[in-house]
Formats: sequence, structure tokens, C-alpha cells
Amino acid sequence: MNDYTRNKSTIVIDGVPLPDLLDEQMVHDVVHGFYDQIRRDELLAPVFNSRISPEEWPHHLGKMCDFWSSVLLRTYRYDGRPLPPHLAIPGLGEEHFRRWLTLFRATVHRICPPEVAALFMDRALRIAHSFRLAVAFSRGESTVDVQPIFEESL
Repeated sequence: MNDYTRNKSTIVIDGVPLPDLLDEQMVHDVVHGFYDQIRRDELLAPVFNSRISPEEWPHHLGKMCDFWSSVLLRTYRYDGRPLPPHLAIPGLGEEHFRRWLTLFRATVHRICPPEVAALFMDRALRIAHSFRLAVAFSRGESTVDVQPIFEESL
């Protein structure tokens, strides 16, 4: 064991060491590739573009890179609260989350090796479910009927 391997901390997610292939560049490529699709999407572009002005997009993309870096690489760079802005979107529903997940899935499968794409998708599916529960709760709706969206159903 050399000094590099001895000092390098291994990130473990769900009991599995994080693949070395996943790095900041891959996070950047996923985030930017994904939001390129979002900004052109018929369903989601109006939602995002009504809340993020053209000059704010670079900041938003940086924040999303920080978010995913924190989630998967454990960098702790993201210190925001992602839920409140989503709760403020009227009419946000399952179709939006399904489309978001579909575009995200296409992006990670295009950019990442399978084991890294699976990590991204696992987290995205969990986040989507958590947000859907929070949206229903904030609207006074029953959360019992909010079922998880599974990758196979996209």
C-alpha cells in the first residue's frame, strides 16, 4: 500500500465502494447534459424557464453540480434546501416527476457506465419519491396514495 492509497478515503454507498470512474467531471457532464434536455423539453422547459432566468442558469447548474457532488461524492459542497422551491410550483405532479426521471435516466445511461448510472438513478428515484410525498403533504393530500416510481416503469 502506497501513501496515496493509504490516505485516499473510500466512499461507500449502500455498502458498496463508489466506482473510481465517478468523479467531478462525470457529475458535471450529467448535470449539464440533463439540464440541456430539460430546457428543450415540452413539458418541463416551461416550468424551469418560468423560474430560472437565462442569466441565472449558470448559477443553477453550479448549484446542481454541488448537489450531486454532495450526494454521490460526499463533498458536502451543497448547503441549500432543494424542497421549498419545488413546493412553490403549482400543479407540479407525477407526470412532471416521471418526465424528469425519464430525461435523467436517458442522460445517465448515455454518459455513465452502468454501475454509475445505477447509483445516479437510485438517488434520483429516492429524491423524486421524497419530493412527491412532500408536495402531497403540503397540499393537504393523502400521502398513502403516493407510490414510488420505479425505473422499469419509465
